[in-house]
Amino acid sequence: MGLEQELAGYNAKFEASAPPGAAAFLNAKVEELTTSFPFDQIPKPGDLAPEFSLPGVTGETISLLETLASGPVVLTFYRGAWCPYCNIQLAAYERALPEIAEAGGCLIAISPQKPDGSLSTTEKNNLTFDVLSDAGNAVARKFGLVYQMPVDLKSAYASFGVDLAAINGDDSWELPIPATFVIGRNGRVVLSHAETDYRKRLPTDAIVDALKETASA
Repeated sequence: MGLEQELAGYNAKFEASAPPGAAAFLNAKVEELTTSFPFDQIPKPGDLAPEFSLPGVTGETISLLETLASGPVVLTFYRGAWCPYCNIQLAAYERALPEIAEAGGCLIAISPQKPDGSLSTTEKNNLTFDVLSDAGNAVARKFGLVYQMPVDLKSAYASFGVDLAAINGDDSWELPIPATFVIGRNGRVVLSHAETDYRKRLPTDAIVDALKETASA
């Protein structure tokens, strides 16, 4: 089963079991964000990717520039370990790592959750790629991905037991929209995919195809 089918299957189960009106409310909030989000601020193919250095799960610092010295980078921004759609995505990307490596790439995942949350994500999903903590969404902001959760959605998430202030270590209630970039060794974006609909993620075959194009360029 592909990533898209996994995500759709999970969402169907969620909507079937969600409290009355919850699915319709969340759908409406996705549509609102899609209408208002400034997609033009997100790096496009050909743009130079913003440089960054962030801590990994064991405290080591990972630099985009240094990582690119070894080959293209697949960079994915996710919301956090509390998001089941993110966990499905990261597990699928882990399964695709052999193909990603064969195409010459490596994978880095970034979320605003505190380092202990990133460690939890790594352990929960048995991830072998770098999972980094982006305090205050500093790097996600450079990539034009950050939005603030509206008050009514904040209340809904709190009712689901999701306390972003505790998870991320700040009270901004800001998140990155899910996004994945393939960045060539020259630091330029080869593929750019960003979704305001958190239920959708970039399929792994698109990542591998972009890496192969990078290698042959």
